[in-house]
Amino acid sequence: MRLLALCLFLLSSCFLFGQKKNAGFQLPIKNASSIIVIDGELTEPAWLESATASDFFMVLPMDTSKAKVKTEVKLTYDEDNLYLLAICHHALPGPYIVESLRRDFSFGKNDNFLLFMDTFDDQTNGFSFGANAAGAQWDGLMYEGSKVDLNWDNQWTSVVKNYEDKWIFEASIPFKTIRFKEGIDTWGINFSRLDLKTTEKSSWTPVPRQFPTAALAFSGTLVWDSPPKKTGANISVIPYLLGGVTQNRETIRNTTHRAEAGLDVKVAVTSSLNLDLTVNPDFSQVDVDRQVTNLDRFELFFPERRQFFLENGDMFNNFGYSTIRPFFSRRIGLAAPIQAGARLSGKLDKNWRIAAMNMQTGKVEDENLPAQNFSVLALQRKVFARSNVGLLLINKESLNYTVPENVTALYSKFNRNVGLEYNLASGNNKWLGKALFLKSFSPQKVNDDYVYSGHLQYAGRKFQISNQYEYVGSGYSAEVGYVPRNNYVRINPQVQYQFFPKGKRVLSHGPKVATSIFFTPDYKQTDSESYLAYNISFRNLSTLTLWAAHDYVKLLRPFDPTNFNLDTLASGTVHSWKSIGGEFSSRPQSRFTYALSARYGGYYAEGTRTFFSSELGYRFQPYISFVLSSSYNDIRLPQPWGRNTFWLVGPRLDITFTNKIFFTTFMQYNEQRNNINLNTRFQWRYRPASDLFIVYTDNYLPNNLMAKNHALVLKFTYWWNI
Repeated sequence: MRLLALCLFLLSSCFLFGQKKNAGFQLPIKNASSIIVIDGELTEPAWLESATASDFFMVLPMDTSKAKVKTEVKLTYDEDNLYLLAICHHALPGPYIVESLRRDFSFGKNDNFLLFMDTFDDQTNGFSFGANAAGAQWDGLMYEGSKVDLNWDNQWTSVVKNYEDKWIFEASIPFKTIRFKEGIDTWGINFSRLDLKTTEKSSWTPVPRQFPTAALAFSGTLVWDSPPKKTGANISVIPYLLGGVTQNRETIRNTTHRAEAGLDVKVAVTSSLNLDLTVNPDFSQVDVDRQVTNLDRFELFFPERRQFFLENGDMFNNFGYSTIRPFFSRRIGLAAPIQAGARLSGKLDKNWRIAAMNMQTGKVEDENLPAQNFSVLALQRKVFARSNVGLLLINKESLNYTVPENVTALYSKFNRNVGLEYNLASGNNKWLGKALFLKSFSPQKVNDDYVYSGHLQYAGRKFQISNQYEYVGSGYSAEVGYVPRNNYVRINPQVQYQFFPKGKRVLSHGPKVATSIFFTPDYKQTDSESYLAYNISFRNLSTLTLWAAHDYVKLLRPFDPTNFNLDTLASGTVHSWKSIGGEFSSRPQSRFTYALSARYGGYYAEGTRTFFSSELGYRFQPYISFVLSSSYNDIRLPQPWGRNTFWLVGPRLDITFTNKIFFTTFMQYNEQRNNINLNTRFQWRYRPASDLFIVYTDNYLPNNLMAKNHALVLKFTYWWNI
């Protein structure tokens, strides 16, 4: 009944909102009258004849006036490509501000220009392209109306050229690179500019300052003189060759060699529907995960970075909530090799999206892990202005798996999930919400194998308020998902208010109150965290947060409060404590930047925990960026734990010789894991989306620096369009 009531409320609220707010901002685009050369110069007749988007609106520091920094944007196209030219004028003298030439840069630390394209004009999904003032590229998939997944990578070209009074960004984006609905003559579009010297963020259409400029609900309209058409056969073949050597030096010293080949194929079934195929994929070039000291009772989450799983991956990976994900693609292929896979994803029409995937993994004899098949189907139907209804089906099957007699099964025969969710997104972007239902199926019939949850959020200019309700049954199981705990009920209300003073130093400030309370299904409290914070945003873009919290935990199972393989606290014991802390991030305009975070307070078993972390960065723009991240935990408990300290140190060096040649060295010393990891990667993008990688990895014991293992991989990929 609770879920039904929430669904009815969310549905009824949709009728309160009309069409897209900035539909009246229109930019006409016509076929190029001359050949476009990507050189960062405004010389071709086609550019001189193209319409110009200018008179940008200020978003930050305030959203009540036109931008002071001038930006002009032009678009044109030919049979194969969409062309973009952005003229970014300087408002103050001095050099531009960037971190480096590293691809997919940090938005807030670089002078940049970004394009957001809603190629179906549905205000939900799209593509983003851009560059910083030194020419580093940015590209990503847009989902959920305003989020950008920067792990996506595809073919396009760009050049940035700097002048005394401006910098010009010119780009060519092939129609084969993006997905769009053939036959429609309007796309949603917006442009974003960040100028760090003036600390001004602006966009072509007005966007309220509480929302990102990527919010497609506030995009304008790109009006085509003739709707773009599918560009003939659109098939990309992406083979790779790999050679590698791994040396294990811990127990039995041995050396293994690798010589592998694999293939990815991308087939545009229509201009909006894509088929991805893969055979023997390898993801050794993917960035290593950034480690954290784990003091949590539950599994940590690390995001997906592998290219094959990314396009339209929001239909799979974002179904549910951050801690109730029935599907998590990292469950596939990290414990067993992927033999082959296929994904069909995209738009069927303006209202329907589909994503279907089938992956096959091989056996792992040492672990007695059988070959497994993973099948996933997601359907999504747009309703009202920007909302949608989604269906998700998941099947994990162990193939030819027989359990020997008198041996407990290590792996299940199958695990299945079915899910239904309604996502509310109002036309003015102020109301967001979700209603979710999930059910699992396993060989052992169990009760209470379902989930229902929902939330509603309002984001006004000064007030932001939300509440979330979750019920996860004791028998619910998502073996291909990320659901770190079950058998609970949770509520999570939050309220935030912001003041906007007229002074010259503080941009906004205000309190935030939140509480998260867990209950057993019969509503007996087990956990809670109450949190009071005060946030201050300065006009120079530095930020400060001060907070106080109260925690209460009734352990439902034994737990080692150090996560260091020591003794455990007994199930059923009750623990509560108070803590205080703060965070500060410096102004990004400086070559030297820093972020500090600290906390002090109680801990389990009437102990104490002191925590400090820092991130110190220095850039020799635009070629070198150095960041030193570190964290320190000092945990003091009664015996048998006593005092435990954990350092986590991670220096990272990025050398970007050009925006096509990158060298990265990343070291992580993790005292909790008793390990030093060194990862070095060289990447040469010798042509768009085609790379040569050299990756070297080392692991050492910290005490004597004895090597545990070494690995060297050479990988060559080539993107071939048929």
